[in-house]
Amino acid sequence: MASGFYPARFPQTRLRRLRQAAWTRALVQEHGLRTQDLIWPIFLQEGSGAPSPIASMPGVQRLSIADAVKAGGEAVRLGIPVLALFPYVPKDKKTADGREALNPKNLVCRALQALKRAHPQLGLLADVALDPYTDHGHDGLLRDGEILNDETVELLAQQAVVQAKAGCDIIAPSDMMDGRIGACRRALDGAGCANTMLMAYSAKYASALYGPFRDAVGSKSLLRGDKRSYQMDPANSDEALRELALDVREGADMLMVKPGGLYLDIVRRAAEHFPLPVFAYQVSGEYAMLQTAAQHGMDGSAVMMESLMAFKRAGACGILTYYAREAALLLRAQSAS
Repeated sequence: MASGFYPARFPQTRLRRLRQAAWTRALVQEHGLRTQDLIWPIFLQEGSGAPSPIASMPGVQRLSIADAVKAGGEAVRLGIPVLALFPYVPKDKKTADGREALNPKNLVCRALQALKRAHPQLGLLADVALDPYTDHGHDGLLRDGEILNDETVELLAQQAVVQAKAGCDIIAPSDMMDGRIGACRRALDGAGCANTMLMAYSAKYASALYGPFRDAVGSKSLLRGDKRSYQMDPANSDEALRELALDVREGADMLMVKPGGLYLDIVRRAAEHFPLPVFAYQVSGEYAMLQTAAQHGMDGSAVMMESLMAFKRAGACGILTYYAREAALLLRAQSAS
């Protein structure tokens, strides 16, 4: 509503006039959700076996590379523009320094190559952080109980280059180390990957909602302590703007708020303050809660769509969501009816 504008009083003004028919509601709808707004996160596993269900995320499975390629084909058919890849790394490949993250033949890199060969038109996003690869479950190097910032950033920049050379289109640093966006940008440019995009997990909070994700990548049982020394305090809002501003200055192409659903105020502030595309991540705990509610009688499809529309209403350009496939199918059915 424009500043200083007040509608006439009832009965001259009847707001239900614009709600009385489907066509009028469509005509004045302020926000819309499109398949193109969705990014589909998938979990990878080694080998050629059948998909492995993730108990804490009903409906989500770990996929072999071959099955990930099939999922990529479905994404293309449905119009989902991007897949986000997350690996389940076997324990024998986890080390204190997370060196497997730099292996150009690791699970993520092989999946990137296979997907890009099969579906060159599909966008691919890969996380840059060490937590799937470390034996202590942290996103960075750990020494004497402290997460080492600058030493970690050096490794993250190398990881970004390895993934870009494997075919990743969007590098998404999720570690929350200071200075990692600038370091990744310099490393990518220096390696001839100037066109590789950076989506910064700029406002990533130390949330209790990540538990199912940590189950999915195999880091939950290994995590020593917590991540509060580098992820943000859920009580802070202004601090998020400082984080966002730093990432803009360091060369981010896109910004992300994580979690999304319980932090829509941060999504709104980010969208209002910065002229970059802002994304939100509907994280594993948010997904799991909605799935559990649907199993107990709630209209799962309706609430799924309502939750995704909330991100758009808050100002998000796009959404990372485990509901991407289901939402795309529903949007297609709606457009065909």
